[in-house]
Amino acid sequence: MPEQSEPGGQSQPLHSEENIRSRGGGRDRRTCRGCGEPLIISFLDLGAMPLANSLLTAEQLNNPEIYYPLHAFVCGRCFLVQLEQYNAPEDMFSNYVYFSSFSDTWLAHARDYVEEIIPQLGLDSDSLVVEIASNDGYLLQYFVEKGIPVLGIEPAANVARVAITKGIPSKVAFFGEALARDLAEGGKQADLIVANNVLAHVPDLNDFVTGMTRLLKSGGVISVEFPHLLNLINQTQFDTIYHEHFSYFSFGAAERVFARHKLKIFDVRELPTHGGSLRLYVAHADNEAKVETTQVGRLRQNERKASMDQIVTYAGFADKVKQAKLDLLSFFVEAKRNSRRVVAYGAAAKGNTLLNYCGIGKDFIDFAADRNPHKQGLYLPGTHIPVYHPEKILDARPDFVLILPWNIKDEIVKTIGYIREWGGRFVVPIPTVEVMN
Repeated sequence: MPEQSEPGGQSQPLHSEENIRSRGGGRDRRTCRGCGEPLIISFLDLGAMPLANSLLTAEQLNNPEIYYPLHAFVCGRCFLVQLEQYNAPEDMFSNYVYFSSFSDTWLAHARDYVEEIIPQLGLDSDSLVVEIASNDGYLLQYFVEKGIPVLGIEPAANVARVAITKGIPSKVAFFGEALARDLAEGGKQADLIVANNVLAHVPDLNDFVTGMTRLLKSGGVISVEFPHLLNLINQTQFDTIYHEHFSYFSFGAAERVFARHKLKIFDVRELPTHGGSLRLYVAHADNEAKVETTQVGRLRQNERKASMDQIVTYAGFADKVKQAKLDLLSFFVEAKRNSRRVVAYGAAAKGNTLLNYCGIGKDFIDFAADRNPHKQGLYLPGTHIPVYHPEKILDARPDFVLILPWNIKDEIVKTIGYIREWGGRFVVPIPTVEVMN
């Protein structure tokens, strides 16, 4: 159940799960947001945690924090892994601290995508590209440079303002069927809809996909990216589970969602981003010009071989996560016993899941550093670890830097490789603890 932490670090029960649902924060019944099947099979219970992106100001440190259950279930019918909804999207995304443009790796990924997709689809000045969850314009800016009309849809007004200053038309709104209908009736239908790492953030999955169906032209394409559940399981990427991510997709689960809305996946790419992601190319089911590629059949077969359609595949994940916790705690205990100083790099949402689940706070980590100025001067939720500019690392000269956004570890190692000048070493927590010399 949600808990309320008091200034001394103690937690007290605040509300029952039933009371939360009665306030409108969740569904009346624990059912699959994809197919409606009752959810009874546990995938991973991480206990109670604060919202992963709810960084605190200094003035908020003595105020109570609300903790919510972080318990993932797997649907026994469609195998969609998912959390219950305890918060309205407005509570989590209307004023957001994640800005995509602060990752050079992600910007390069976006630029490469644009260079590839424009000739692939024959996009030009008569086309329209719509990105859902367009953030700060990290992607659409590259389409604009090519003279291709765009529209960004972004619910976080503070983030959308940054895109608008770049000259990117942006609508501040949550996407769904109603908005898609309004846009379509106003003459805006998309040749390309881009939905990168947003499908997981959607509590009403069927409304969202219905919206994409309405917004897409008859010959248009939807491009969707999300972390691949198969990698999450194989690489013990449990820290990617947090309240803002309502769903976790295998290829099969995603295919079933789209099929319900008369959409077909006709091509797929496996990507290295976010610890291993899928990019799906989706079209209307009756679009005969889009023929299924061999990559689709191959991935479908690979998931079948990995038994992603068998409950036994999901049953042992919790034990792997417990072992990962013990291994990380062992590293910290040994480091502290030897008077080693440890700091963290990256005030990432996944890092907050990791730290809170493992019970790693200020007694183990002196501070976190992040290049995003919107996070500097704040404190991590739950642990209250302060966040500073990366130059703080130069002053502190720590023995170890724990890389919380391990998915961009190469970028981080390159950026602050100077820690090796004083013998500092990097620590990567996932999939197993690795100390890099």
